[in-house]
Amino acid sequence: MLTPPRTVVRREAGLYALERALQRRGFRFVAGADEAGRGACAGPLVAAAAVLSEGRRGEIDGLADSKLLTPASRERVYDEVVARAAAYAVVVIPAEEVDARGLHVCNLAALRRALASLTVRPEYVLTDGFGVDGLEVPGLAVWKGDRVAACVAAASVLAKVTRDRIMVDLDARYPGYGFAEHKGYITAEHTAALRERGPCREHRFSYGNVAAVTGLDGRPPRSRRPLGASPDEPMECSGAAGGTVGVALGEQPWPPTPVGEDVVMEGGVR
Repeated sequence: MLTPPRTVVRREAGLYALERALQRRGFRFVAGADEAGRGACAGPLVAAAAVLSEGRRGEIDGLADSKLLTPASRERVYDEVVARAAAYAVVVIPAEEVDARGLHVCNLAALRRALASLTVRPEYVLTDGFGVDGLEVPGLAVWKGDRVAACVAAASVLAKVTRDRIMVDLDARYPGYGFAEHKGYITAEHTAALRERGPCREHRFSYGNVAAVTGLDGRPPRSRRPLGASPDEPMECSGAAGGTVGVALGEQPWPPTPVGEDVVMEGGVR
């Protein structure tokens, strides 16, 4: 059997070069997946997956890593992705599920669920930073994938905008923490509010900084979340009691290999 020739995709070739190279190798539907909220100590973890449309329709003006866009630009790009993607899906993991199952387990599960929810079955999957196994299609983990692959950048925008909107809603329900400003990430203002007010139901009690202000830091991480609600503040859950919440769905076993400065594909499959 002849080994297919190597394909090398240079970063300077642009955001769409990796997907176009995969499509030339026969992978018509390339999905990107990314998440938002890993580093936050409050609010949900949100994962998204996207398959961009083929040709010019799949080229989104201004698409980039969500962290590099202004809030207004993210909203505009979000609307464009929703309107023009061949398929997209967003999955929300509530804070209590992160506490119960662990961050990395929830992260992988959310990415798998988002990819499995796509109404267009992907033929190849690109993920940001680390691989997701068990997808039954070939894939590649790309270092800083949201700055390299358009479909990953689209997924990052879907996840970030969805999560930011949730945090703004939570700011109205739990005033005083500044969720609308810092989106649940650890800032000086958030730390001060935690010390003054204590955590609310939307905080992740498995995180050391939250456990420290509750006196639960001596307990194992997954046992830190209180079983009962505070009599002063009902700790209402923003997600479904059973676990993962899917919030958006659109339609329009190999080892993934982390990639450095250049993306290298041999036959398109690792």
